[in-house]
Amino acid sequence: MKNDKLNEIFQMQRELDDFIKSGRDLNYSLSEWLQRKAIALNVEMAEVMDEVNYKWWKNNAEIDKQKVKEELVDVFHFFVSMCLDVGMTGDELHKLYIEKNEKNVSRQRGKFGKDYAQ
Repeated sequence: MKNDKLNEIFQMQRELDDFIKSGRDLNYSLSEWLQRKAIALNVEMAEVMDEVNYKWWKNNAEIDKQKVKEELVDVFHFFVSMCLDVGMTGDELHKLYIEKNEKNVSRQRGKFGKDYAQ
């Protein structure tokens, strides 16, 4: 099995999601789950923003990288959970990421028209 670490994360998230759903007797539609998790993901991203001094009108504090990392892991939890909801595996995410990354690199090298040329 390739991408063992990513697949391990996906399996752990599946187990956590199943535990939460059964323990709290939650039974939402796919649309409702995706909406709720998208909201949660955005809330977690807002918590990242709180840690990185986005408020230009305030004095900047030193960034606590450990807190930022913790918030990013929270973001990742909801992201992986959403991937699982739509039937995506760790291997598929890896494959799709590689394909999209190659396309983005090509774009930055001007291979997809003038909109991306540097």
